[in-house]
Amino acid sequence: MSPDYSNIITVEPGKRGGQPCIRGLRLTVYDVLEYLEAGMSEDEILADFPDLRPEDIRACLAFAAAQEHRVASLPPV
Repeated sequence: MSPDYSNIITVEPGKRGGQPCIRGLRLTVYDVLEYLEAGMSEDEILADFPDLRPEDIRACLAFAAAQEHRVASLPPV
């Protein structure tokens, strides 16, 4: 069962172009995923962004996995 990230990942049309952000902050899910992809550890990300919590990073991963699942479930064109 995937964690519920609905109270962590927010989308506001006027903030960061409507991209999914973390708890209304100006930090997007994509930003966090890029940091992880670049090799930053969770501890390094949390140190660089003191407003973040460990559950925020897990919510980003859950959100990305859910998005991938939706794309993989689309019928072939």
